[in-house]
Amino acid sequence: MHTTTFLRPLAVLLLAGCAATPSAPPQAPADPVALSAALNRVSWGVNTSTFHQAEKIGYNAWLDRQLHPGPAVLPAAAQAQIDAMTISQKPLPQLVQELEQQRRDYDKAMVDDDAKKAAQRAYQQELNRLAREAATRSLLRDLYSPNQLQEQMTWFWMNHFNVHQGKSNLRVLVGDYEEQAIRPHALGKFRDLLAATLHHPAMIRYLDNEQNAANRINENYAREIMELHTLGVDGGYSQADVQQLARILTGVGVNLGDKQPNVRGDKQSQYVRKGLFEFNPNRHDYGDKVFLGQTVKGRGLAEVDEALDRLSRSPATARFISRKLAIYFVADEPPPQLVERMAARFQATDGDIAAVLRTLFDAPEFTQSLGKKFKDPVHYVVSAVRLTYDDKVILNAGPMLGWLGRMAEPLYGRQTPDGYPLTASGWDSPGQMTTRFEIAKAIGGGNAGLFKTDGAQPLEKPAFPQLANALYYQSLQQSLAPATRQALDQASSPQEWNTLLLSSPELMHR
Repeated sequence: MHTTTFLRPLAVLLLAGCAATPSAPPQAPADPVALSAALNRVSWGVNTSTFHQAEKIGYNAWLDRQLHPGPAVLPAAAQAQIDAMTISQKPLPQLVQELEQQRRDYDKAMVDDDAKKAAQRAYQQELNRLAREAATRSLLRDLYSPNQLQEQMTWFWMNHFNVHQGKSNLRVLVGDYEEQAIRPHALGKFRDLLAATLHHPAMIRYLDNEQNAANRINENYAREIMELHTLGVDGGYSQADVQQLARILTGVGVNLGDKQPNVRGDKQSQYVRKGLFEFNPNRHDYGDKVFLGQTVKGRGLAEVDEALDRLSRSPATARFISRKLAIYFVADEPPPQLVERMAARFQATDGDIAAVLRTLFDAPEFTQSLGKKFKDPVHYVVSAVRLTYDDKVILNAGPMLGWLGRMAEPLYGRQTPDGYPLTASGWDSPGQMTTRFEIAKAIGGGNAGLFKTDGAQPLEKPAFPQLANALYYQSLQQSLAPATRQALDQASSPQEWNTLLLSSPELMHR
């Protein structure tokens, strides 16, 4: 097969992918094409197993299960990989203390510069290994969890309450942050989610609140809570509110060791320690504050709860969160009427995320948008592997992590607190499209390395992926534009056919 022959239909598809979106599917998931389109948006990407499950119990029943999920039972091969991870076997305080002890021992014992460098390198490598475990666990759940919406929302909230793993020792913290602060609250009450992120050492450390103390105010976290996490940049707060919230947050910090600070006698009952979270009264500003137009009496950690109540129940927060959800699930410029209905539901349910999402999923604007939302790199990679291998469990997430790195969306890799962009303009450059084609070729050709461990062949080599399957003929084929079908008809091998399907404009969208 000549390269030029192979690339000719590719050029048609890539140009179409950059210039246009595929035609809209039917209005409701009443037929296989529409059902596939809806599943493709609500899940991490339609595959045969998800399609059959939704077809069997009906889309509405399937959606109810997604909005109110039970415990996630993963395939045994995926769960075994997760169970074998250090982050699954050791609680976070133990992991952190072991690493801190290792670092201190090196600092004390090493006198030779080369030995010190080697010890520091070993410490950094262990941090990298733990962060890689967290990212691998996240991808395995995205691929195989029956609770697909919960996993999508876990990614959404991890991005909304972004922390960057490269700062300090956050690489040991991000897995627990995702597991304990985000996932359990991803479909619950926004107020609980907001509080869980505030009490986690990953967020406290990332936004420097452990440096925030009375008479030594650090406004970083206070500013981002209002601008990025709750009210939004136009949410009606002032610089004075930032300063007052920073005062409220004084004393909220992290304690990585096993010793309690010497708290002065009259404030000892105010001291709080939960895991690595610490509220130290010695560092708190006990003066009264005026926050968002109301007085907050100086009394310790209870001030934080009062501030979170006020922030989470603000109409500005309802609008800001609803609009961001609509950007993620509907359109880069979501219909204002939809956002208003979602915001009203947010306020009526005291920030019930599942209820707000039900309003979104039931909306005609959602149905009309299906197939038109451009996938960011994580969605593209996960959906391609889900479609290709269905419930056959990969043995090596390394290639997927590598692809996300190449496309500038590595898990836990966004340096700034705003999170990765949710709109097409962040991800649809010609360079991105070319990389996606190379990924499609690796997956479609069966040569991606997803079933290789430690450089060795697995005992059972997976069958060559067959994307021209029942799901394709039952639903996917009917959603393809004529240009895509024509390109597929020109494919000279099953590998090329797979590649062209995975790099088609329709599979770039959800």
